[in-house]
Amino acid sequence: MIPRLYCCFWLLAAFPLSLLAQAEYPLAEDSLVHPAVSAGELLKFNFDHSEIFPGTTREVTVYVPRQYDPAKPACVYIGQDGGGFNAPVVFDNLIAKKEIPVLIGVFIKPGVMKAINPSALDRFNRSLEYDGLGSDYARFVLTEILPAVENLKAADGRVIHLSSQANDRCIGGASSGAICAFTAAWELPDAFSRVFSSIGTFVGLRGGNEYPTLVRKYEPKAIRIFQEDGTNDLNIYGGDWWMANQEMERALTFAGYEHAHLWGDNGHSGKHATAIFPEAMKFLWKDWPEPVRAGKSKNQFLQDLLVPGEGWQMVSEGHKFTEGPAVNVCGEVFFNDIPAGKTFKIGLNGSVVEFLADSKKANGQAFGPDGRLYAVATQSKQIVVCDSETRQTTVLANGIQGNDIVVRHDGLIFVTEPFDWGPQPGNVCLISATGEKRIVDTGLKYPNGITLSPDQSLLYVDDSRSRWVYSYQILPDGSLANKQRYFHLHEPDTAEDSGADGMRCDREGRLYVATRLGVQVCDQAGRVNCIIPTPNGRVANLTFGGEKFDTLFCTCGDKVFKRKLKVSGALPFGPPSKPAAPHL
Repeated sequence: MIPRLYCCFWLLAAFPLSLLAQAEYPLAEDSLVHPAVSAGELLKFNFDHSEIFPGTTREVTVYVPRQYDPAKPACVYIGQDGGGFNAPVVFDNLIAKKEIPVLIGVFIKPGVMKAINPSALDRFNRSLEYDGLGSDYARFVLTEILPAVENLKAADGRVIHLSSQANDRCIGGASSGAICAFTAAWELPDAFSRVFSSIGTFVGLRGGNEYPTLVRKYEPKAIRIFQEDGTNDLNIYGGDWWMANQEMERALTFAGYEHAHLWGDNGHSGKHATAIFPEAMKFLWKDWPEPVRAGKSKNQFLQDLLVPGEGWQMVSEGHKFTEGPAVNVCGEVFFNDIPAGKTFKIGLNGSVVEFLADSKKANGQAFGPDGRLYAVATQSKQIVVCDSETRQTTVLANGIQGNDIVVRHDGLIFVTEPFDWGPQPGNVCLISATGEKRIVDTGLKYPNGITLSPDQSLLYVDDSRSRWVYSYQILPDGSLANKQRYFHLHEPDTAEDSGADGMRCDREGRLYVATRLGVQVCDQAGRVNCIIPTPNGRVANLTFGGEKFDTLFCTCGDKVFKRKLKVSGALPFGPPSKPAAPHL
């Protein structure tokens, strides 16, 4: 059993340091053709009917080893730029020696959209597909290329069956193909768990320079990575490749990933990577079929929040769109299925029962100090109040185009009021005990989630169509003062905004924000310190619940998940509490 590696010491024993100083990198024995080793078969086809990258055509080469048995789904190696690294020969040798599993190689060239006439230029999709962040390329491989591969047959009639397990898939490439491989696993770790990166383009071409920061902040994913680069790699307009790869290596070390690296003195070429490719494959496939596991991050926020061994658990599923989780004084959680017009209750024992058969398509909701449930009824444009014992609902306010709501310990009610039409800015509203509406702020693009600091002196409102959470000081009459774009959220490359939605604070003052990237957790100084993704990649709202208010409940599209944490949530309707000052 080779221990978790954070450097390349084990490789150096097989690959002498003296070799690293040479300008040339000769091939190792496992990269050479050996007559006694049976060579695999190479199949080729053109793929020209992509829906994800419309209009493109590309060549795909498929390597099928002689040892492949179609009765058993094979492991897979996905290579960008049509392959490289003398991979088929390496696979022949390592499979024969049983140092890697029997695998199918799928080598994909980048897409080209052919010009409409000879006087026009083709469109070359390589940078778009490879350097671009997000899940498009990974989905392209999974839903378009791999099914096409499984339609092929080897010369001897063997059909191709590929494993669908992440643990059985490796993806790799050089330069832009390397960041493409990392992005595929980063976005879909349940589909790819092993990554080979040669001279990786982790620089500012299409946002790849953000990866070292994101790697440090995210809860670690189950990915094993091998990196290669050289001291004479590119240093151009997009960044310094050599420094960027070292920064990635340090980020992966900090975040607890199982990885190895081997640095050389090469420039932006594949010579060094081709020389060490067999050792990289041995590392990436070591101990297979044992699964690749997520490591432990040194991120103090993650350590302070996450309970070892406690992952996400399904609470409820089969809904249309869940929203508005709210907790009562007992720790029971209530949530809405907006399209279905129903409200559900999650008991302390985990049972889920229908609470209201007609919620008037309520969205955000919150309990007040009187024990009643206050909800934003989107169907009737009202604020309604439900007695949790009798389930009788009364109308508090009319004419509210609301989204989310929070109720303070003294009965102050704040509601976000976004507008979906035209350039009209959204409002933050104060609702009086008698139902009068007063606009206390306006101008946000789309005010959405809303909550209070633990001491209840500050109101937090996020703007879904930006990257900001605003902080306001609440004056004695409920007016807002000293507005500031305060919390700085991360945005995905695939969107123009963070998609920030529901928010809550824990008792120490950390702010938890439901966003497109997952739950972004901020310190009191306004900085995202960690990001916790949800199981299905969706999250609209969240709240703390459970008997000790130490379980995070998240509404995630058609599902609701929960996760036990080391911390407890602050209750906006409960007595205020002053947290400790943040580290600045």
